[in-house]
Parts: sequence; C-alpha cells; structure tokens
Amino acid sequence: MSATILSGSELAKSMRAEIEADVQAFVKAHGYAPTAAIVRAGEDPASISYSNALEKALGARGLGFKLHTLPGNASQKEIVGLVAKLNADKTVHGIMVQEPLPKGIDEAAVKEAMSPDKDVDGVHPVNTGRLAQAAPAGRPPMVGPFFVPATPAGGMEILKRNKVNLLGKHAVVVGRSNIVGKPMALLLLRENASVSICHSQTADLPGMCRTADILCAAVGKANMIKGYWIKPGAIVIDFGVNFAGDKMVGDVDFEEAVKVAGMITPVPGGTGPMTNIMLMKNVIEAAKRQVK
Repeated sequence: MSATILSGSELAKSMRAEIEADVQAFVKAHGYAPTAAIVRAGEDPASISYSNALEKALGARGLGFKLHTLPGNASQKEIVGLVAKLNADKTVHGIMVQEPLPKGIDEAAVKEAMSPDKDVDGVHPVNTGRLAQAAPAGRPPMVGPFFVPATPAGGMEILKRNKVNLLGKHAVVVGRSNIVGKPMALLLLRENASVSICHSQTADLPGMCRTADILCAAVGKANMIKGYWIKPGAIVIDFGVNFAGDKMVGDVDFEEAVKVAGMITPVPGGTGPMTNIMLMKNVIEAAKRQVK
C-alpha cells in the first residue's frame, strides 16, 4: 500500500489563478489593489528572507506590499505606535508583525494593538476568540467575521479540495501552538470531526495517534511520528518544517508513513506552499470587508 500524495504545491499553482482573478476584479471595482503591510523590528535573517519572499509572492499576484522596518532596539511604544498608524491608514488592508520581536517587547500587547479587521495573520484575541466560538459549518456563525492563521487554513483547504469527508471522523492534532495546533483543532471541530489535541505530556502518544482517521502533526520535531503510530488508511497532514542536515523534513517520518497512510502531505511541497496562498486570500478578504 502506498498513500495518495496531497500536493500543496500543485494546489497552490491552481489557486494562484483564482487569487489573480479576485485581485483583478477588486482593482476594476475600486481602482486600487488590496495591500498588506509588514512590520519588522531588527534584522533577523529569517525574517528578512520571509518578507522578501512575501513581497515577491504578493507582487506576482497583483497585490500591494509595504514593508515598515524599525531598529533592533525599538521600544514597545515605537512598535505599537507604528501598528496604530497602519490601523488608521486606509491604503493598508492587512497588517503582519514579524517575529521575533526585540527582547523585552510584550508580544501579546503588540498583537492586541492591531485592528482585528486588518489582522490577516489571525493572531489578535478577537479573531482567535471568534474562531473558538464560531458555530459548526452550515449553521449561522453566531459571531462576527474573523481571520484564521494561514498555515492551518491551508491544511484545511488541502482536505476540502481533495474532498475529504470530516463528518464524524476522529481527528488527532499533535501540537497545541496558538498559530497551528489550536486553530487547526478548532477548524476540524467546525467541520464536525471529533477532535483530540495531543502534546508532549500526552500519555501513550503513539496509541492516541493510531486512533486517528485524520492525523495532523504540528510539533516541530523532525520525523517524530513513525509509521507504526498511524492507523492504516488514515489521512496525514504534516505541518512540520525541520532540517535533518541540509534536508527539509516534516514531523512525520514520511518514508514510513507513506506505506501506511491513505493520504499524506509531503515535506517539502505539502502544507508549506499553501500558507502564502491563504494569507493572500486573507488580504483580499480584509480589503473587501473594509470597503463594506
């Protein structure tokens, strides 16, 4: 048995045309492009690389991009002040604050300073709270509009576009971060899956994983989840980005898992390429809401 490969790279290629069509329609209707602003304090190499890649990705789809940099010794007042300025800037529709922030900065306070309507990373407490309180899919939402972090949103998009039925299925999410594990669990719950959240303190973690119809890995530990942890035929979504030497690998031991699972995302080429796609969708959606 060999699993069906759920290629995020291929899905991202097809969705780029959808993004471009949405941007063109918005520009035609309003005369300007949806625009994202990134706030960066300091010169962290990974942050610089990411913002450069993001500028290229957004520009290729016709979206606007503005980079705002502060020195590595920027104060909390300066960072929050810049975020407040972008909140009021009508030419900016989405705001992202890059991490890591300088030492001594209260990250929670910076996130709370953002307008929830421009928080396209889905990290503001209003957005996370609304996701937690949202009704199951198909029912009235019971909350105002919100944004979901792009990485778990991309994982869900892979499941939906591959017509995976989540109704009544047991989903196990390994990882409890605010940016991937928790929101992924809530998204699965909204789609009427029964969800278990596991972590480093879970008793018999391999046994819990073997109960999963859908297994999502988001722990940041290379090749941790072995083939024998996986229920035969299960669907595996691997959010891990780790390096074993020069090779990028996921949290799931792919070579073992692909022989057991029914469907699986590879690393690289799985959930990763979908992150920027979903972020662009959030920027467009933010612009549409602000027009209304």
